[in-house]
Amino acid sequence: MQLFYNPGLTETTEHFLFPKEESKHIVKVLRKQTGDIMHITNGKGWLFTAEITIPNLKSCEAVIIGKELKPQPNYNLHLAVAPTKMNDRYEWFLEKATEIGIQSITPIICDHSERKVIKAERFEKILQSAMKQSLSCYLPSLHPAESFKSFVGKQQHGDLFIAHCEETDKKSLKNEIQPNTDITVLIGPEGDFSTSEIKLAIENGFKPVALGNTRLRTETAAIVACHSVAFSNEI
Repeated sequence: MQLFYNPGLTETTEHFLFPKEESKHIVKVLRKQTGDIMHITNGKGWLFTAEITIPNLKSCEAVIIGKELKPQPNYNLHLAVAPTKMNDRYEWFLEKATEIGIQSITPIICDHSERKVIKAERFEKILQSAMKQSLSCYLPSLHPAESFKSFVGKQQHGDLFIAHCEETDKKSLKNEIQPNTDITVLIGPEGDFSTSEIKLAIENGFKPVALGNTRLRTETAAIVACHSVAFSNEI
């Protein structure tokens, strides 16, 4: 099955037009014709089955012939991850986390961050592409980048964790995860969180955790955390 994304679709939509670029791809590349079946999600859990009525290169028309609301995960994972120095590493994290299963992502700017500007529009496209590739009907929420201090100072829900590299008393994240629970995990930049940031996070209810016995890159640590939560919530 090939999945398309159209955020404008709702459960009451009966027919719609694909955008110009997608229409060209559908008609010219995929060679779809009148009567061919398409699958589309709005990224909010709905999977729509559509039938092409007018395979126009500039505005391909389709009619909805079926719809299904896919069940939501029984947990909510929010990863707050510092942007990496090399942008492609953060993009890799976004892609793989979407494939594994994640609900929310916030880039956080830390004391040791070398990159403090993100390309939100490009990140959104990567999330959309990964969602379609993995045949998921839920698009992760990408929140605006904000400072570490601002993020940890906000009221958070569920279990809160900060993964850092300092040699202090830390629990293993995999042993701390409770299934069916909302979870927020902080992942720092290449230079790790500063001592003051770790202290501030703990003061705001975040528990220090380890992700293994080796030192991980930022993007690797984020994926390990993502997979640990997803694995712990498997039925």
